[in-house]
Amino acid sequence: MIDININWVLEQGQNLEASDIHMLSGEVLTFRVNGFLKLTEKILKNTEIIHMALEILGHSKLEQLKEKKEYDMTYEDNLQNRYRMNFHYSKGNLGISIRVLQKNIPLMENLNFPQSVYNLLENKTGLILVSGSTGSGKTTSLATMIEYLNSNRNLNIITIEDPVEYLFQSKKSIIRQREIGRDTNSFNNALKSALRQDPDVIMIGELRDLESIQMAITIAETGHLVLGTLHTIGAVESIDRIVDVFPKETQNQIRLQLSNILRGILNQQLVPKTDKSLTAAYELLINNQAVGNYILSGKTNQIHSIMESSGKLGMITMKKSLETLYNTNIISKENFDRLIQSVK
Repeated sequence: MIDININWVLEQGQNLEASDIHMLSGEVLTFRVNGFLKLTEKILKNTEIIHMALEILGHSKLEQLKEKKEYDMTYEDNLQNRYRMNFHYSKGNLGISIRVLQKNIPLMENLNFPQSVYNLLENKTGLILVSGSTGSGKTTSLATMIEYLNSNRNLNIITIEDPVEYLFQSKKSIIRQREIGRDTNSFNNALKSALRQDPDVIMIGELRDLESIQMAITIAETGHLVLGTLHTIGAVESIDRIVDVFPKETQNQIRLQLSNILRGILNQQLVPKTDKSLTAAYELLINNQAVGNYILSGKTNQIHSIMESSGKLGMITMKKSLETLYNTNIISKENFDRLIQSVK
């Protein structure tokens, strides 16, 4: 007998204001709330998880999952709440990881973005990156930037996502959202096609491999503004990550291209506030002549010192961001001491 269904699980997640839900056969139903895992007493049966997967996927897509062993999609419940779902196997059993998506795209001022981020978005060409670890809010920040452009500038914006998470409505701009697997077969096909669609801005949900990174750089060089996310733990580390994905013999050329087209990198992490909710700490690197020279010469380890001395230019180190949060009583001394140990 099936004890629970997917709507019940999603309702519990909404009631807890969870960011994520985890389900695996033989394990307890688990929610992530304010960054911490909340374990329930409900032990999930394999039959229950298969039943929920069938509710979501239907028979055809469930067969695809069994063949491919992985499946990503977005899902909307009967209350029009949206979710990003990942189906996978562990020790032969089906598991489901669910990210709870916000209905509304936050305003930039509600995310406490530094003023220099607004200035970055005045660029008409180049590459802007949002970086951070998994679950650090990169997708939300990227969507917030796109919504700001949508509300304030007349642009043709194309997004390429896997899957589409936030739904945009055209305002001053027009927006086309293309989902991998539904609207296009791959990131690279979509990026090549995007250049034939008269774009001003192209948003790439994730720069995940050499080909997508190379295409992003090429598109930025051809006079477009490109925004994307990258899984890295720091702004400077994002530069090294991009360069290192290329073969050794082409890395000097990539450094030259990056030094010219990079506009800025916003790195972020979510930290616990004194009231137990979460807020973002931001590190912001802005490319200028000094930064560009260090990128070109491969001396990226010197960029941190430029960031420390360039606060008046809008640059912010993670250390400075954490200090500001602590000095304004947003985070506790205990959390400040713990977090500051991991930053340069």
